[in-house]
Amino acid sequence: MRRLGELVRRPEFSTELLQILKGVIAATAAWWLSLEVLDSMLPFLAPWTALLTVHATVHRSLSRGAQTTAASAIGVGLSFMIGAFLGVSVWTFALALFVGLAGSRLSWIRDEGVAIATTAIFVLGSGFSQQQPLLLDRIIEVGVGVGVGVLVNLLIIPPLRDQQASRNVDRLNRRMGDVLINMADEFASSWETDKADAWHEEIESMSEELNTAWQSVRFARESRKANPRYRLTRARGRSRDGSAPGREASYEEILQRVDEGISHLRHLARSLHDAAYAEGAWDERFRERWAAIVRDAGHAIADPHVDVEPVEGRITALAREMATDRSLPEESWPLYGSLLSSMRHIAVIVDDVASAREAREATTENPRT
Repeated sequence: MRRLGELVRRPEFSTELLQILKGVIAATAAWWLSLEVLDSMLPFLAPWTALLTVHATVHRSLSRGAQTTAASAIGVGLSFMIGAFLGVSVWTFALALFVGLAGSRLSWIRDEGVAIATTAIFVLGSGFSQQQPLLLDRIIEVGVGVGVGVLVNLLIIPPLRDQQASRNVDRLNRRMGDVLINMADEFASSWETDKADAWHEEIESMSEELNTAWQSVRFARESRKANPRYRLTRARGRSRDGSAPGREASYEEILQRVDEGISHLRHLARSLHDAAYAEGAWDERFRERWAAIVRDAGHAIADPHVDVEPVEGRITALAREMATDRSLPEESWPLYGSLLSSMRHIAVIVDDVASAREAREATTENPRT
């Protein structure tokens, strides 16, 4: 029950449930119009096309709805032409499917092109002799279904996916921060190669999740197009403070920096893995101060509101101090320098990601689904 409760509270659950309900509303409304208003002999055409049109974004409903209309109209025309000139038989049915599936490969209706074939199935399989005089009626029913689907998705809480994109981006930041904190805790005492192997597996998992985050960000951008809810939210924000909104932080910029951070994190894990086999003891000053820097960097990227001392200047100070220490063995410098260099790059990325996330949160006072 606890897991079920957590699932129900997730924004993805409410968003998907809303889309299901909107599909039910659109298909039912189209069916009623087809049956009661149009007095259709094929009342399933309108609800079927309505169901196809209720997509996860308004922009996609409009673009796919136009494709569905074109493909379904072609399917209706194709079935009437084949039925009228060749009759309805097994072979002409197969011919209609062949032509319909071939037409679905057309680039301008590729996403919904299969509707050519499925519409032909509906029309030819429902008693063509009775439908032959009603070509225009069938096309009108298709248009009604598409129109109802677009209207329902446009009027009933048009979907915005900003919150889902934000959750994916923030989850990646938290995972990066947790790896850095774990590295610092292990390095402050001692570590074994299996720890470095675990870090490497976690970093590779983050690389895979990064692809999912990119998809959610692109989806969030698409959900804003032609969406009255987004425009209303922006207008409400302008009226609240009496000024135009400032520059919104870009999810794309954040993910690009996170991608760079994962690359440097991978190099850092590899360096620590190789260091496990290195001979000689670590310089304790370097161990303690470097571990503290890594830990603070981890906290900063996991939570931009945490109060930690900036790490980039501390890395420079540590590098300068170690360089002037003549007691440090020369053979240790390649490893120490690699660790310092990797953390310098990560420190810059941490600052960029944290500041961008603060800007993004400042522009979004109310969560969006």
